Amino acid sequence: MPEKNTVIAIALSAAVLIVFMIIQTTLFPPQTREKAVGGEQGAAVAEPIAAPRNEPKVPSVIPAAETEAIAEQTYTITTKKVAVTFTNRGGDVVSYKLLDHKDGDEGIEMADNVSVSNRAFALSFGRADAIIDELFSAKKSGNDSIVFTKRFAVRNADNTETPFLLAKQYTFIPDDYVFRLDISMTSVADEISLGDSAAYTLRTSPQIGPHYDPKNRYDIRTFMSFNGQKKKKDFVSAGQAKEYDNASRLKRLFSFGKQLELDNAYTWTGIGGKYFALLVVPAKTTQTQGVIYSAQIDAGDYPNAQLFIRRVPMRTKNIADSYHIYVGPLTEKTLKVYNNAESNAWKLSELRLNESLSSSGVLAWLETILKWCMGIIYKGIPNWGASIIVMTFLIKAALYPLTRKSSMSALKMQEIQPKMQEIQARYKDNPQKLNIELSKFYKATGYNPVSGCFPLLIQFPIIIAMYNLFNNYFEFRGSMFIPCWIPDLSIADTVYTFSFWIPFGIGNQLHLLPIIYVASQLLTGKLTQTTGGGENATQKNMMMYGMPLIFFFIFYNAPSGLLIYWTTSNILQLAQQLIINKMVKKQQEARVKANTIPVVIPRKRKK
Repeated sequence: MPEKNTVIAIALSAAVLIVFMIIQTTLFPPQTREKAVGGEQGAAVAEPIAAPRNEPKVPSVIPAAETEAIAEQTYTITTKKVAVTFTNRGGDVVSYKLLDHKDGDEGIEMADNVSVSNRAFALSFGRADAIIDELFSAKKSGNDSIVFTKRFAVRNADNTETPFLLAKQYTFIPDDYVFRLDISMTSVADEISLGDSAAYTLRTSPQIGPHYDPKNRYDIRTFMSFNGQKKKKDFVSAGQAKEYDNASRLKRLFSFGKQLELDNAYTWTGIGGKYFALLVVPAKTTQTQGVIYSAQIDAGDYPNAQLFIRRVPMRTKNIADSYHIYVGPLTEKTLKVYNNAESNAWKLSELRLNESLSSSGVLAWLETILKWCMGIIYKGIPNWGASIIVMTFLIKAALYPLTRKSSMSALKMQEIQPKMQEIQARYKDNPQKLNIELSKFYKATGYNPVSGCFPLLIQFPIIIAMYNLFNNYFEFRGSMFIPCWIPDLSIADTVYTFSFWIPFGIGNQLHLLPIIYVASQLLTGKLTQTTGGGENATQKNMMMYGMPLIFFFIFYNAPSGLLIYWTTSNILQLAQQLIINKMVKKQQEARVKANTIPVVIPRKRKK
């Protein structure tokens, strides 16, 4: 009956929570707010829009008259790694496909959400919002380079004009994910002055591919940077922006020493998805004035994930800036080659782009070991789903002694609990005496209160590393486990699609793995629960029935690979607990037999 009441209480609580959330969402829609964040790179300012501010205004820049008409055209450069389509309108990128990685039948589109007003690698003069939309002259150099040029003029305060040539050159290497973008502004006679504003603002692609569902908590966009010593990651809510003004921070810190200066000048900055990233490496850290992390919403409910990189103000005859830009997969293999000049064709070194990888933080070393073990298993069993099961089995087997010790300690605690409660009741008004008596009791019974916690503390880091590994492992992307059920370990399994939408993170798809996972969790909880009465029993029942219900919603849209791990772990835990319970039962029977004194009935004497 207590268990039935607990289930009813949980069901009623869930119903009340659901009704409350519906009413709150309908009558009081949430307003997006972004808390200002400070950091080593400068003061972050939350803004209601994502585009760079129009203040301060720059001297007007006008296009120079062309000697001949230019028609709008597109150009394509194809290498072994990428197929990039350019437009001579602004000299921008309108498509950037990774040929080695597919999204359906085509390569991953890394220039996602491009529109007529927001193209990839477009420029704006100063801090202005609008991109340069003029038609440029274009010239391809071989199969791996293209340059766009356009003459402009700065109209000064005295109505004089300073002409200059703007050029954007893209250079690729056939077998590399990095390309170089060279931007130059050259004047023939006079210096170019854009006042106190930035010389220009370079923006990345509005979004990186593949196209994703912003409501899916397991696929997010992360803004990141690295200053040569440590990385910084940031998240921006839809419709918001964060601005980091490096120039003002560096100016204030010059007098405090070189170390502080290095802490604020980033080596690279970029955007990372779950499996792919776009990382921008300025040739000189001093050429950037600041960066804006933007999640502007151009259309619908699909937010951008875009960088706006401002170039420091200029008062010179010409500038020539270079950026190396990585557009590719988030894998250790492809990123670490830029740490050694001999390992990449660009001869780049010490970039440490692999710091962009999602890791378990201080447990990254453990995750690396687990990845290596997974690779070894996959060589023998070329199916990543089967490899997950084998890996989970091996880890559970290795941790079995600790699991057994923890379970035995819990059972021991259950056995001595009545006597403990008696001591606690006797000395409840004398805490000092209570501690002394409990210590004596623990020593007499051979029970160590921390013996059950210590094994769990050892297992906890492994659980964290395994979670991050199975949630982000690049090799799982597109890997099939069971045809027609789990065709891709990096996404949730789907057995049926509804014609309607279910709230609270469910969506319109029926996933079978979360149901199997919750069932295994309930069975494991039922088997491992300890007896007890009163309030303690109610709490245990809440944990046993309530936690699986919560995890069902948390893990409903989780990647299949992660759920296979958790479900396999639960089933193995169930098997281990059956073995442990059998061992405990034998021990208890042995103790009862050893402590039983046979009753001797004297024989009656014969008369």
